[in-house]
Formats: sequence, structure tokens, C-alpha cells
Amino acid sequence: MYIRDVQIASEKENLEKIGFLDLEVDPAIDLFAEIENLKKEKNAIVLAHYYQEPDIQDAADYIGDSLGLAQKAEKTDADIIVFAGVHFMAETAKILNPRKKVLLPDLKAGCSLADSAPPELFRKFKEKYPDHLVISYINCSAGIKALSDIICTSSNAQKIVESLPVAQKIIFAPDKNLGAYLIKKTGRDMVLWNGACMVHEIFSLQKITKLKIRHPEAKLIAHPECEDHILRIADYIGSTTGLLKFSKQDDAKEYIVATETGILHQMQKESPGKTFIPAPPDNNCACNDCPHMKLNTLEKLYLCMKYELPQIIMDENIRISAKKPIERMLQISEKYGL
Repeated sequence: MYIRDVQIASEKENLEKIGFLDLEVDPAIDLFAEIENLKKEKNAIVLAHYYQEPDIQDAADYIGDSLGLAQKAEKTDADIIVFAGVHFMAETAKILNPRKKVLLPDLKAGCSLADSAPPELFRKFKEKYPDHLVISYINCSAGIKALSDIICTSSNAQKIVESLPVAQKIIFAPDKNLGAYLIKKTGRDMVLWNGACMVHEIFSLQKITKLKIRHPEAKLIAHPECEDHILRIADYIGSTTGLLKFSKQDDAKEYIVATETGILHQMQKESPGKTFIPAPPDNNCACNDCPHMKLNTLEKLYLCMKYELPQIIMDENIRISAKKPIERMLQISEKYGL
């Protein structure tokens, strides 16, 4: 069992004691109003990732990508941080706010990319390269962060790599696709951990090509976690925030979006006169939703705030070790105005 598995089992046992897992929410309840009341009553803030379902995004106090969420979590004066995202994101908030209560609507909301890098295996991998500095993508567990020198996000990864001396040898983990993209952008010869995001590896080049034929004026915009054959044909590559900004400022009217479909909600709100088409995956499903992100629901968010469970619990030694590379990331991001 990994630490996270033990936490889930422990929290589940506590939840079952109060019957939380069996609770049903009265459909007549105005969940948006109740969530707003709970925010005021408990001095709580709801942080949501762009990949959450539209209702959760609309109920959130702040919506952003991993960098923006980490920055917001660091600066909040709320007593309770409710993180509508996945486990590693809530962990990051707890790492930065040890005295605050950090809640996650569904503790099973994990991440295929984070799970692709078990800390004990990564530690052995790291030992093979003793003269290398470790840059880890924020989409990793607290255990991996504790083994890292600097954390990065897709928004600041290039700047962080380029901030280091050219002679500095680097291990980049856990996303091999983002790492390969950074090698191309920076010219740095980095050692890559073999991890990937299940959502960003299912896009079909053949289906996207056919879609572009049907929509010749549409621009393909892609997240750098996508595989190289998708990035090679993209008109723009960027973080979720970068994709959102580009689609708002660019003059095209149609976009094929190669990332998790949750971002389309904000894109449509920001640019109501434009058309956003989710890039088709290489399977029988018509969408590319993250099953982990979509475990969170508005009902779970309400129950989470009402009962202040499930709560993120973390070993203090891991938290302290994991905080250092996150702080270094935030310092570099602030320096470059990211």
C-alpha cells in the first residue's frame, strides 16, 4: 500500500462512522446557495481546476491551472481550503498550508500521471544519476515532490529549465511527453521518467486530421502533455491557462482543443461567439474526459463542506521536504512574472 492508499482507507473508515458515504442530497436543495452559505459560515474557499465539471467551476471562488491554483492556495487567508481537483492538487495546498484544513470532495480522485511514478521506484531511478538535479512536474505525489529539487507546471516549465545553468544535468519527471517537448524547446538533454497522462495520450491523429478537413478554418490547440505526433500539427501549444488565453485573444472562430474537455466551459464563457470542438480520442467514446477529475460532483462538494470531510492528512517530514521545491518554483515564477 502507498501512503495515499492508507490515507484513503483511514478517511473512508471515518466517513463511514457518520454515514457520509450513504448520504443522499435532497434534490430540492439549491446547492449553489448552500455552498455559498457554507463558505461564509466556515471561512472556506473553493479552488477548482479547469477540468472540473461546469457546475463546480461555477461554484468556485477561483478557477485555474496547477500553477494558478498553487499560487492561490499559498496566499489565501481562508481557514478551510476545499480543493475541487485531484489528490495531488489538494496535497500541494496542504504542503503550503499545514495549519489549514484542506478538503477534497472525493479522495479517490487520483491522477494517472501521478500514479505512474511510485516514490520508491523513483528514488532508485534517481540514485542512478547522482549529479542530476530533479525537476518534477506538479502532477505528482507528495512523495515525488519530496525527492525533487524544483517543481514546475506546464505554464512555467520552460522558464524553470532555462533558469538553470546549461551545464546542469537534469532529470525530468514524471511526464515523458512534456519532458520531450521541453527538450525540443530548450535544447537541453534531460533524462526522462517514463510517465504519462491517460487523457493526453488517447488523442487520435487520424480522427483529428479528418476533423480538420471538415473544419478547414479551425486551429488545433494542444496541451504539451499530448504526444509528439499531435503537438507537431498543433497551431498553438500551451498550458490550460495558455490555451484559454490564446483562444480568447486569437482571431480564429473555430478551435479543436486537445486537452481535457472541462476547459471548454471556460472557453465558451470567455468567447461565446466562437466554436470549440474537443479533439477526438482513439477509442469509441466521443469525448476525452478525465475519469478522476469527474469523480467530484456538486453534491460531493456540498457534503464535503458541510461535514468538513474528507480531509488531506500528510506526514510532516514528507510535507517539509515537498515544500522546498514548490517554494523554489513559486520564487522562479514570481521572478519571471508567471
